[in-house]
Amino acid sequence: MAGQQFVQALSNHPDFEVVIMVTSRTLKNYNEALLESDGSSRWIQNTPVPADMLEVPVISSKEFRPETVDVIFTAIESDLAKELEPWFAQTTPTFSTASAFRYFDDTPLLITGVNDDHAELIRKQQRERGWKGFVLPVPNCTVTGLAITLKPLYDRFGIQNVLMVSMQSLSGAGRSPGVRSLDILDNIIPYIPNEEGKVRKELLKILGEYSSEGIAPAEIHINCICTRANVLDGHTESVFVGLKKQAGLSEIKEAINGYNPFQNGNLHSAPDRMIHLFDDPFRPQPRLDRELGGGMTTSMGRLEEESVLGGVKYVLVSHNTKMGAGKGAVLLAESMLARGLLHG
Repeated sequence: MAGQQFVQALSNHPDFEVVIMVTSRTLKNYNEALLESDGSSRWIQNTPVPADMLEVPVISSKEFRPETVDVIFTAIESDLAKELEPWFAQTTPTFSTASAFRYFDDTPLLITGVNDDHAELIRKQQRERGWKGFVLPVPNCTVTGLAITLKPLYDRFGIQNVLMVSMQSLSGAGRSPGVRSLDILDNIIPYIPNEEGKVRKELLKILGEYSSEGIAPAEIHINCICTRANVLDGHTESVFVGLKKQAGLSEIKEAINGYNPFQNGNLHSAPDRMIHLFDDPFRPQPRLDRELGGGMTTSMGRLEEESVLGGVKYVLVSHNTKMGAGKGAVLLAESMLARGLLHG
């Protein structure tokens, strides 16, 4: 799922050209790699395979030489990432959707426009590991929209407590093994293994304070329940926030609407707006709003004062395989290139 988003995000890209793809076996090209044994296609996006990607050669990881390319994007399982990504990073910057490197002290967990100041930590990673490249993972797709919506509140008012309930899409589980259709039809599955721990740990790292020695986790009390819903793409989350500094709803809306780190930017994959705040109480909805900003804008709605925690509550929708995975990793690479951190 994330790999197909990489393919879409990198098609006709002004900064990056896809010259090779790597999988478990050598094939003629990407078009052939998409074919199942019965001749059906593995491509499941709602737009055709980009024409400039069909003839890209596909080789096995045993034949691949990382030093022959400038940048590597990986969409592989974490166990395989632990083996391959350190090899790639010896010579080449590697942007990953896997969790293998998210929790190391020398590895920043970046969301472009949220915690860009953490990016310099990759220099520590390179020094300590003796790498010319680096491994830079994007966060778990569930925490991405949450961190984006909390960022303006955290900066302006401070945050004491966060409670969140997610209703996560099927694409977040991948295609194979994915979620069984007879389990999810007419149903919500109330537990996703390991997901809640990832959200808690990663949010505190993303919003933490950076120094040259590492990242001090944010001091926020957070708890969550993560569920799987019968939705194809787009994670929906209900969020309750306790603020350190009390504020009225108008001031909170002003902080959210004023948070737009891409306003004067020139990053190819960045949306015009980081957050779209709806006044309509029936929005956001994943089917209607997941593609805002090319799938890179996080939608918020149902913003109301929250008396129990002393803050606000709201609903968000974030595209889990675009901003939360493949396209978000491409945006991160664009940001690192613009900041002069991609090489050297």
